[in-house]
Amino acid sequence: MRHSSEPAESPAESPDDVDARLAARLADLRVEHGWSLGELAQRTGISKSTLSRAERAEISPTASLLNRLCHAYGRTMSRLLGEVEAEPVPLVRAGEQSVWQDRASGFVRRSVSPPHPALRGELVEGRLAVGADIAYDRPPVAGLEQHVWVLEGALDVTAENVERRLEAGDCLRLRVWGPTRFRCAGDVRARYVLAVVLP
Repeated sequence: MRHSSEPAESPAESPDDVDARLAARLADLRVEHGWSLGELAQRTGISKSTLSRAERAEISPTASLLNRLCHAYGRTMSRLLGEVEAEPVPLVRAGEQSVWQDRASGFVRRSVSPPHPALRGELVEGRLAVGADIAYDRPPVAGLEQHVWVLEGALDVTAENVERRLEAGDCLRLRVWGPTRFRCAGDVRARYVLAVVLP
């Protein structure tokens, strides 16, 4: 259920529409790299059947799966999601920002920054439902700089085997080289801003 303080999602940017465009882009990227499903499976550790279903929009990819694909293609998740947008624009109104959901984990990701492939910095709003726990086995780009600013709730962030509890207002800066984990740490959802800067 959407809280009244959250902007309404544009019908043109519903999660299902984003999933369909994302599936087509994933298929195009694999072809652009000249990889078979088998080769991409070896590079990512994702089964061929899962990759095939994701490319046909038969499944909604999880954040972890997208992260592995981004690593293989050398892109941040924001850049990948930005590539399924139409024309880059300098201003994106709140109701027009692209929203993607990992329904399996209770993670909702809003691309706040206007998408543009040439930009190095991006802002993302993340929302984790109570009990949501997302683990990434690698960064999409090694050495990625991230700033995590918690707006509501509490968030446990683990990087380099160190877990830090972030409460509302806290901000964590880190460079990502290995696995990371984001977990909603309280009895209310966690909402945070993630600033991502390419190295």
